[in-house]
Amino acid sequence: MTHRTAAASAAHRTVTGEHTQKDYIRHVRRFAAFLGQPPDTATVEDLRRFQLDQHERAVGPGTINGAVSALRFLFGITLRRPEMALGLVVIHVAPKLRVVLSVEETARLLEAAPGIKYKAALSVAYGAGLRVSEVAHLKVDDIDSERMIIRVEQGKGRKDRNAMLSPHLLDLLRQWWREGKRRGVMLPHGWLFPGRSGTDPVSARQLHRVVQEAAERAEIHKRVSPHTLRHSFATHLLEQGVDIRVIQVLLGHVNINTTGIYAQVSSKTMRAVTSPLDQIVAVMEGRAPPG
Repeated sequence: MTHRTAAASAAHRTVTGEHTQKDYIRHVRRFAAFLGQPPDTATVEDLRRFQLDQHERAVGPGTINGAVSALRFLFGITLRRPEMALGLVVIHVAPKLRVVLSVEETARLLEAAPGIKYKAALSVAYGAGLRVSEVAHLKVDDIDSERMIIRVEQGKGRKDRNAMLSPHLLDLLRQWWREGKRRGVMLPHGWLFPGRSGTDPVSARQLHRVVQEAAERAEIHKRVSPHTLRHSFATHLLEQGVDIRVIQVLLGHVNINTTGIYAQVSSKTMRAVTSPLDQIVAVMEGRAPPG
């Protein structure tokens, strides 16, 4: 490996997470297959043709934007040819409203989880608002029962933060710890939710499957994923009247605007607003003074 390549690889590891790295590699391979030759031989016209081909094949906006990010990194960082990336165009898509479970639906889903291990894992996703990758990569030592916090190391953006640890969640985690010790899968200083090998953490894919199976058992017909539990955590806190800036910190959001999307899905927030039509009717019926 050349010094330049090694440096670029180190930068790649620093800037992106493991999941993102895999996505970048997949997109670069697709671009190389389109070219029929190594991607470092590409021209600006090749990039333009590649994006045009994606549009003609009706490739989704998420895939197109993922390819743009990967190719910008490839040419701008790895190959140090930033001028190549200037013609890459992202597709701006209006963010969709998050799917959120009601408190009752959340309770049913958690109860339907298959066993104490997965009930504890999904309860962490909901009770602390963690991302699925953050849940999967928790270590036993990340649970701080004295300070009642969960340490999240190297979360999104390679940042560390503290998440809340409720007494009920701590009790549930202790139940799982005792059961894990009995099974011989809970290693000292090891993963909180080990995978089948015991030396690796449970996979995000497995947690996705568990959520979908639990939702089916609980007869929840919404499209759910582990991230739905995180969305529900934020929305339910907002409905309880928790300051949105506190929720921002708990979620690990850098930008308050990212957290603000939950105000759009909070039914309680909407119900708290009086419609101008109701105000007019109240004035007409003499129940309120005209404004």
